[in-house]
Amino acid sequence: MDLCVVGLGKLGAPLAAVLASVGHRVVGVDLNPAAVQALNEGRAPVAEPGLQERLAMAGGRLRATTDFADAIPASDLSFVIVPTPSGANGMFSNRYVVDAVRRIGTALRGTDRYHVVNITSTVMPGATGGEIRAALEAASGRVVGQDVGLTYNPEFIALGSVVRDLLQPDMVLIGESDPRAGDLLAAAYRLTVPEGTPVQRMNWACAELTKIAVNTYVTTKISYANMIAEMCDRLPGADAEVVTQALGRDSRIGAKYLKSALGYGGPCFPRDNVALAALARALGTRADVAEATDAVNRRQVERVVGLVARLAPQPATVAVLGLSYKPDTPVVDESQGVMIARALAIAGYSVLVADPVALDSAIAVMGESVTPMGTAEAAVREAGIVVITTPDRAFAALPAACFAGGKVVLDCWRILPAAVAEIADVVHLGRGPAG
Repeated sequence: MDLCVVGLGKLGAPLAAVLASVGHRVVGVDLNPAAVQALNEGRAPVAEPGLQERLAMAGGRLRATTDFADAIPASDLSFVIVPTPSGANGMFSNRYVVDAVRRIGTALRGTDRYHVVNITSTVMPGATGGEIRAALEAASGRVVGQDVGLTYNPEFIALGSVVRDLLQPDMVLIGESDPRAGDLLAAAYRLTVPEGTPVQRMNWACAELTKIAVNTYVTTKISYANMIAEMCDRLPGADAEVVTQALGRDSRIGAKYLKSALGYGGPCFPRDNVALAALARALGTRADVAEATDAVNRRQVERVVGLVARLAPQPATVAVLGLSYKPDTPVVDESQGVMIARALAIAGYSVLVADPVALDSAIAVMGESVTPMGTAEAAVREAGIVVITTPDRAFAALPAACFAGGKVVLDCWRILPAAVAEIADVVHLGRGPAG
């Protein structure tokens, strides 16, 4: 199938590479010449595990351009995966999506080939059937559902595991203008996902709501586990890890994301939760669960900083290990590690920071308030107290000897081997009163 991917950023570049690697002919479109040049040279334009390997597998089936007129007329289906930034009211802006759709529509005017425009970016419920549809019809001169298709098909992926998530999704979600458009999109996925992967087809509004509802439900499980852990912080003999493991055994609940550690971060979870609450207000109803989930998440940084203050009164040097919002990505959006490091610096601590891949992007955000360290081991050796804020394999593999010397270690994800507890005071969140 001839496909087009509009937007070659953190999600679009992996999507283009995956689609081409399984046999589709793909043209990537981006207004950034550097991203286009990188793809045409076979180089990953963004850092993402597995992306370079997929580019090698794509071979001559993948090329890129800045020209919509070069890409759209020769394709059956275009994936629009551009930013939808959050506004002051918590809702997503469609300005980049609408701009891309208008460019696609303009390019379609020169051909009578049937084409499906697939919105992959996360949008608010009502957007696809509203201004996005209007922009496509006005620019193309076609009628959605007759001579042009319009689908909404967000991906359920996370930075650091984008390639894996694209190839092994729990489901494919399709909001469709009509069966013909949905059929074409579903056919494109047959080469990328395992046989038997559920394909949920519905109208635009249901699909739009499903996307943010899924992410909000996941964040609710995270905050629920952290709520239990906050109780266990104050209850002698209690251990949140034991409690949540038992909860997860109940088939009505399930174990995924039910772990007491730190709050959630990243470019999707926090804003999707806020967006669902904003949507509820706009509709004249309430999303109390979403708002409570967000409130629990926001107080996790204060919880950790308070625990550090009890464990290591000032003056003290604190090493914060983990600055990305999750391992294996340089992205620091809503990163718990960054927020904790910044809060500790404001509180007067000398803060050393380390991360295998996100150090530069974190320092760009925090500036001179913290001291970047070349390695996590160097940070640990110079600190009196260590806070591990991401479950990175590199931190779990640190030599136990570097924790010697009476250090206090707040292992928020419980990843350190038992040998460390033999030479340092290891503290876990949600395991009885500490300090």
